[in-house]
Amino acid sequence: MYEHEYQKRLVAPEQAIAAIRDGDMLVYGTSLAEPPALLRAVAVRLRAGDLKRLRVFSALPMKHACETILAVDLMDCVEVYSQFVSAGQRGLVSTGLAYFTPNHFHQVPRILTEFIGVDVCATMVSPMDRWGYFSFGATNSFTSTAARAAKLCIVEVNRFMPRVLGDAFIHISEVDAIVENHEPIFTLSAPESRPEDEAIGKTIAGMVPDGACLQLGIGAIPNTVAAYLEGHKDLGIHTEVFGPAMVHLIKKGVITGSKKTLHHRKHVFTVALGDQEMLDFMDNNSAIESYPVSYTNHPSVIAQNDRMVSVNAVLEVDLTGQCNAEFLYGHQYSGTGGQLDFVRGAFDAKEGKSILAFYATAGKGNISRIVDRLAHGAVVTTPRTDTHYLVTEYGVANMKGKSTKERALAIIGLAHPKFRDELLRKAEEMYLL
Repeated sequence: MYEHEYQKRLVAPEQAIAAIRDGDMLVYGTSLAEPPALLRAVAVRLRAGDLKRLRVFSALPMKHACETILAVDLMDCVEVYSQFVSAGQRGLVSTGLAYFTPNHFHQVPRILTEFIGVDVCATMVSPMDRWGYFSFGATNSFTSTAARAAKLCIVEVNRFMPRVLGDAFIHISEVDAIVENHEPIFTLSAPESRPEDEAIGKTIAGMVPDGACLQLGIGAIPNTVAAYLEGHKDLGIHTEVFGPAMVHLIKKGVITGSKKTLHHRKHVFTVALGDQEMLDFMDNNSAIESYPVSYTNHPSVIAQNDRMVSVNAVLEVDLTGQCNAEFLYGHQYSGTGGQLDFVRGAFDAKEGKSILAFYATAGKGNISRIVDRLAHGAVVTTPRTDTHYLVTEYGVANMKGKSTKERALAIIGLAHPKFRDELLRKAEEMYLL
C-alpha cells in the first residue's frame, strides 16, 4: 500500500544527509540502533569541510558513533552533548573535547524538545510493514520523540533490526528520507564475572519475592542476580534496559508477567543491549513492548508496578548513604542514566524495593568503595534521602528510617573488614558516632 511512498523517499546515504546544515543539532539512534551508513556519510562531509559545524546529542555511544562523528579528529567541528558517557567517549569528555549534559533519563525527551531542539534525527529501524510503519527496534529511549520533533527525520532500514511492538513505531508519513543498509547489528558480549558476584547475586535474589516486577541494570552483577532467580515464580519486567539475562528467565518460565499490575503479561523496556539471540527473541514477539523513556522511567509510572524491585550499580558510597554511580578519578565516567528514576519509582511502589549494589573494594582490593566522604569533586547520583537498600559481598543494609549513626554503622558493616577500623575512626571524627 505504501510502496510508492517508500520508493519516493529511498535515497543513498549521501543524499539523505545532504540537507544537514552548519550548526544543526543531530540526534542519532543510540546503542544498537546507531545508523552506520548515515553516520559514515556525515563524517565524510565533516572531513571534507562541506559541513563545518555540527552539534550532536549522544547517549552511550558505541562502535559506529565513536568511529565516525565522535572521532577525535572531528572534535574541532563537532560539539557533543553527551547524555551518558561510554568507554569510547570518556577520553573526549575528560579532556574537554566533548561535554556531559546532566539529566534524569526520563526527562531527556522533554529536554530535547523544549530546551535544546532537534534539527535532524537519524536512526536505524526495522523494515516497513504493510501498513507503512517502521519499528524503532532495540532502541526507543528518546529517539522516538526526537524523530517526531526533528525538522529532518532519516531512517536507516536494516532487516537485522527486530520488529518490536508497543509504542515503538513511526509511520512513513513522518519520515523525510529512507536509506537501506542491511549489515549485522553490533552486539555486546556478556561481561566477565568476579568472585564477589556470587555473594551479591545470591543476596539480592533472596530479596526478590515471587511475583515481583524487575528492573535490572547491565553488567556482571545483574547477570548473576538473574542466575539466582531461576527458582522464582511469575516475575515481571518493567525496565530501562532489556538484556540476555531476562531472555533466559523468560525462556525458563520464571518471568511470565502474570502478576504485573501494569502492562499485564508484557515485558516492558526502552533500550535493549545484548547479543544476537536476544535480538532474535525480540523480533515480532507479542509479549515484548518498547516505550519512550519518558514513560518507562517516569517514577510515577514505575510506582504503578506492585512489588517493584530495581537493581542498579554504584561506584562509591559515603557514610551518610550518598551514592556516586558516574564519577571516577576526577572525571565523568558514565552518567546518571535511569538510576534515580528507578530508585524513587521502586520505593514508591506497593511493597517496592530499590537496591543499589557494589563491590566493597576496587584496585585489586586496595581501595575501599565505602568512604567517609565522596571523593573531592565527585557527584551524588542517588542522594542519601533516596537510598533504600545497599548490598555488597558482605551483606545488605536498609537505610530507610535510620539515623546518621545507624546508617554509618550499617554501611561500615558492608565494607571489607580491613577498612572498617579506619572507617569507624572517620565516622567518629565526623561526629556520626
